[in-house]
Amino acid sequence: MPIDFIAIMPEIVLTVTALLVLAADLALRGDAKQLVNPLATFGTLIAIGFTVFLWGDERTTFGTMFVVDAYAVVFKLVFLVALLAILGISWRFFAEGRYFQGEYYFLLLTSFIGMVLMPSARDLLLLFVALETVSIPAFVMAGLRKRDLYSSEAALKFFIIGVLSVALMLFGMSMVYGFTGTTDLVGIAEAIRAGDADVPLLLGSVMLVIVGFGFKVSAVPFHFWAPDTYAGSPMPVAAMLAVASKAAGFAGLIAIAFVAFEPLAEVWAPVLGVIAILTMTLGNLIALQQRDLIRLLAYSSVAQAGYMLVPFGLARSGSDAIAVNDAAVQAVLFYLAAYAVMNIGAFGVAIAVNRRTGLRSIADYAGLSARSPLLALALTVFLLSLGGAPPTVGLWAKFAILEAITVDVTAFGVVLGSFVVINSVIAFFYYLKVVKTLWMDEAREGLPTLQPGFNLSAVVVVLMVGTVVLGVLPGLITDFTSITSVLATG
Repeated sequence: MPIDFIAIMPEIVLTVTALLVLAADLALRGDAKQLVNPLATFGTLIAIGFTVFLWGDERTTFGTMFVVDAYAVVFKLVFLVALLAILGISWRFFAEGRYFQGEYYFLLLTSFIGMVLMPSARDLLLLFVALETVSIPAFVMAGLRKRDLYSSEAALKFFIIGVLSVALMLFGMSMVYGFTGTTDLVGIAEAIRAGDADVPLLLGSVMLVIVGFGFKVSAVPFHFWAPDTYAGSPMPVAAMLAVASKAAGFAGLIAIAFVAFEPLAEVWAPVLGVIAILTMTLGNLIALQQRDLIRLLAYSSVAQAGYMLVPFGLARSGSDAIAVNDAAVQAVLFYLAAYAVMNIGAFGVAIAVNRRTGLRSIADYAGLSARSPLLALALTVFLLSLGGAPPTVGLWAKFAILEAITVDVTAFGVVLGSFVVINSVIAFFYYLKVVKTLWMDEAREGLPTLQPGFNLSAVVVVLMVGTVVLGVLPGLITDFTSITSVLATG
């Protein structure tokens, strides 16, 4: 079987970069170890170049297991740009802290190799391998604060719940293979349409597979690991888990739902719709009670996952449902791209404040506008965008979800849309509470003036500008996501 090396070149570049980072860390001493960050950044830029080269091309390798199409390329670009941003906010954080830099960057790149694999996987085995490649390094990164018992507890909770969910998912995948006789996603869909599968047992298998991805995207009731893990992890790791790792989960869930299990959409779509309602509502209600910014962002991340699950509740089966499924996939992709920009930016500001003060409580952000107007303005933009305020990209992300509902209006779709609107209003209460603290509350005496490093300031400014520019010109994203219907058509 010939291998198309051009198709897998982004993955090859990231793999080589990860190995070079590990070797460089062994060779460098002292402050020179900081150079592994620029090395990782350079490798990521090369991977982006190869991904852009694949734009507009369609390639298949390893039989039909690995597919490069418009959908895969868009997702790969989202992951790689997110990796660039995370590398930017990680540099000083890990250089100035008591961390093993080489190990962190090696694990980070390894996890992103799995993420880049995920949207190209068209086989249950490759999906599972990609998901584990994402997860296993994340378990270790969550516990990199080795002398912090809270971090160790968070990593252990992440690991135990993660292993349990993966075991259930793998059991479900094995039953799907037993019913259909294939691990190919398209082949599974064809076997289900042919009526060769025992539907009642198959539905149980589908639910088990969904459980695994539900854990990855921190959907209710599989969300309870997220707040403790985000709060106990190093902040750049929390940003990775909240954005890129979540996006990888959605990439796998899209492939499973809209390709392999598309003939059963009338069964799993209502379940995911109800989970979406529970996830966004519970996430927002608990976020209202938070006093720690990272935990607030953690529960906000849970709520955001609920919004992104809404299009799954709209899915249909059959050839007459192509338009609905296309709109659903495109809405999720648009929301993920917008979410990556604004959420990594919010974590970047939190890192800048924590690095100079060691503070994380929302009350400690009082008067940030006087101590660092740039950071206060950036955090305000990111939080307003997460809430969906104009003129930010967050508004259009919410609009994309509602627009998908209007493609073929149903009573359940109206209910889902109503909960999106209601929860968006609820979310503004805690986002605006933080904004008020930044600009209107008096700062405690003795807090230093904040001067974040150049690289962190640059990343925050670029993400802030991107949040506003994409809000004014959302077509910069929609022009790319609108070509991803090839997945929904199977």
